[in-house]
Amino acid sequence: MENELKQLIIDALDLEDISVADIDSDAPLFNDGLGLDSIDALELGLAIRKKYHVKIDAEKEDVVKIFSSVTTLANYIKSAQG
Repeated sequence: MENELKQLIIDALDLEDISVADIDSDAPLFNDGLGLDSIDALELGLAIRKKYHVKIDAEKEDVVKIFSSVTTLANYIKSAQG
């Protein structure tokens, strides 16, 4: 699922210069890692909702943790899907 999620990130955010292999599953998605911002988070959240039918509520206190890396995002999606 992590590689699938990496491809979703690339496609949803139009990251043309990045490949799946370039994204470290445990690297931060924001700031030092991929350098995503809050707009990217919204777009990614919508793409995740469309593809996996999982809603990530921006008001949740653990939303920063959920979006911290590809690994944490994949784990959240898996747990939300049951």
